[in-house]
Amino acid sequence: MTSIVESVIRSTVTKGVKALASFNRARMAEPGRPNPFVSGLNAPMDCELTLDGLAVQGSIPPELDGHYVRIGPNPVGPVNHASHHWFLGDGMVHGLRLQGGRALWYRNRWIRSTAVSQALGEAPAPGPRHFNDTVNTNVLGHAGALWALVEAGGYPVRLDSEFNTVAHDPFGGSLKGSFSAHPHRDCETGELHAICYEGQDQNSLRHVVVGRDGRVKREEPIAVRNGPSVHDCMITRQYVIVLDLPVTFSMATLIAGFNFPYQWNPKHPARVGLLKKDAPGSTIVWCEVDPCYVFHPCNAFETDDGRVTLDVVAHASMFDHNQIGPSAHSSAFERWTIDPAGAQVRRQVLDAQPQEFPRPDERRLGQPYRYAYSVALRRDGNDEFQPDSCLIRHDLVEGGRLLHDFGPGRFPGEFVFQPKHPDAAEDQGWLMGYVVDPARDSTDFVILDAANFSAAPQAVVTIPHRIPAGFHGNWVAAS
Repeated sequence: MTSIVESVIRSTVTKGVKALASFNRARMAEPGRPNPFVSGLNAPMDCELTLDGLAVQGSIPPELDGHYVRIGPNPVGPVNHASHHWFLGDGMVHGLRLQGGRALWYRNRWIRSTAVSQALGEAPAPGPRHFNDTVNTNVLGHAGALWALVEAGGYPVRLDSEFNTVAHDPFGGSLKGSFSAHPHRDCETGELHAICYEGQDQNSLRHVVVGRDGRVKREEPIAVRNGPSVHDCMITRQYVIVLDLPVTFSMATLIAGFNFPYQWNPKHPARVGLLKKDAPGSTIVWCEVDPCYVFHPCNAFETDDGRVTLDVVAHASMFDHNQIGPSAHSSAFERWTIDPAGAQVRRQVLDAQPQEFPRPDERRLGQPYRYAYSVALRRDGNDEFQPDSCLIRHDLVEGGRLLHDFGPGRFPGEFVFQPKHPDAAEDQGWLMGYVVDPARDSTDFVILDAANFSAAPQAVVTIPHRIPAGFHGNWVAAS
């Protein structure tokens, strides 16, 4: 147990570090050009809107009854262009309500952190706070509620069906610490599995399981070193897969005044952990992998020989020279074969095209699957993590890929798959997401027929303003 004296010392050091970081941040010179993560495609909106009667081309499938919702950073006020990091902007949700073949409305709403509520002249949103209450990275439905999520910081935020903040909510008080932006639903149990970490704890991760009732039922510690940034994880039938890779907490970066204190650390061994879903954290099997960084795995499954197949978008490095956002020039879609007996990982490049945001048909999570969908990234040399005009479909059974090109100057975000019915095949469904057209200063919500991936869209809903390039979202059925 930590002594009172040790707690006082740590508190004093933390206050001193924060003060020094603030001092250095204030002395940073403004860059010669705008921060690309608060300008161009990423320029924030300055108001909340409710739009009815949206124009539709094509036909919205009447089976789609629910909400498409996506979240991303949208600073509520001015930022320091020299120190602002894309990952730390105030969260804003953008979504549509679909019903009966119609787009009933579009809404965008800030997640009410204390700072957002103060900026908007409102009373603080209810609920407890944890470390930092900015929530901006993912939004999904679980246990009859809509949840906005972030990693290594604030508690989840519960939203209503019109995207208003209801409360900061650690799953009814059952969550002990921070959560993750990327929990994954076990198709057999309906439980959410996540690997979580605390920004101020450099020695442990936690395997957190949220039951179908929306309450935490497991919070198991896993020992690590150096404070690795673990953005995502993956699951198989019996394992949760842990990615302990060489992006770690950097005290020097924090003291220098940068808001996101993580950096590429070549001295940190890269490894992948296999932990049985109900086993103690001490039993995790670590397997070495060549140094790289993964924001997003796509899927994983076990094979008859005892190995595990894991498909990821892998970056050769990350945060090695850019302190305001991720770089994009070095990513590839890869298949990793994890051998727990030999404690090794073999990497195979499936597609060398820079890309990100891979998604499968999530009914197949943890199982063999055929199709993966990702967003192509631009090869423009600016290293600014900007999408290209194409969505990619990978065929992991027969090989090869297809492209859906939205046209010059049109930029898609992450697309999600929704099956046409519960027993539909992997390509019997719809893909949906936002496509931004900066020249028109507008955004299209696009629905593709997955079986006719490269064909013209099934439907296009026009939103008459530019939605900032964001992070993650999901389809949430009304039922």
